[in-house]
Amino acid sequence: MGKERLDKILASQNIASRREAGLLIRRGAVLVNGAPVAKADFKVDPELDEITVNGRILNAKKYVYYMMNKPAGVLSAARDSRAKTVVDLIPPGMQRRGLFPAGRLDKDTEGLLLITDDGAFAHRMLAPKSHVFKRYEAVLESPVSEGDAERFEKGLELGDMTCLPAQLRVLQEGPNPLVLVRIREGKFHQVKRMFLAVGNRVQRLKRVQIGALCLDEALAPGEVRELSPKEAELVFEPDGNLYEIH
Repeated sequence: MGKERLDKILASQNIASRREAGLLIRRGAVLVNGAPVAKADFKVDPELDEITVNGRILNAKKYVYYMMNKPAGVLSAARDSRAKTVVDLIPPGMQRRGLFPAGRLDKDTEGLLLITDDGAFAHRMLAPKSHVFKRYEAVLESPVSEGDAERFEKGLELGDMTCLPAQLRVLQEGPNPLVLVRIREGKFHQVKRMFLAVGNRVQRLKRVQIGALCLDEALAPGEVRELSPKEAELVFEPDGNLYEIH
C-alpha cells in the first residue's frame, strides 16, 4: 500500500472529511505510533504504523483478515434482516465496510471461519483449482463401521453428487465417537450427508482447520482475532495427510 498522507487516510476510513481531518490532526487528536502529529500531509504506512484517533486505534489497512470461532446458531452471512450473522458478532472496533465470510458454515456448525474484505483472497481460497482442504471434528450418533474410511477414500455417492476422495479418522472411540474428516469440497451439508450415506448421523460438527491454518483454541465461541497476511496465506499451504497425525 505504501505511505499516504494522514488526512487522506482518515478521510478514506470515513473518520472525517479531508478538511475536518486536518483540524483533528492540528488539535493533537491523532497519534501515529503513540506520538502526536502536527501536519495533515504527514506520510504514514497504514500497514505498518499504528494510527489513533481520539484514543481509538484505526485499522486503515487495505484489507483485513479475521479468524472467528463461529458459534452454533449464527448465520454465515454479511447481513440478514431476520437473524444474527457472523459479521454482527465482530466487535465495533474491528468493524469496517465490506466485511463478509470467506466461505460458509451451516448455521448449527461451529469453528474456524475467515472473515475479510478481500474478495480476491476469498475467490482464490474457494476456487476448486486451489485444492484447499478443510478438517472437521464430528461427534457421531453411532460408532464408525468397518469400511467407512475406505468408502470415504473412494468418494461417496450422495445421489445428486459424487464426493471427491475424503479421509476419515477416529480420534476417540465410544458409543458417540469423535472423528476427524478431511475434505476438499464444501457442498451444502456435505459432511452430514456423507455420514448419512454410511448409515450414521452427525450430532455436532466443528471446523478446525483450513489448509495449514488451524483454529486458535484460545478463541471462545463468537470471538474474533485479526490474522496477519502471512497467517492468512496459511490456508493455501499443504496441510499434510490425516493419517500422519499422532
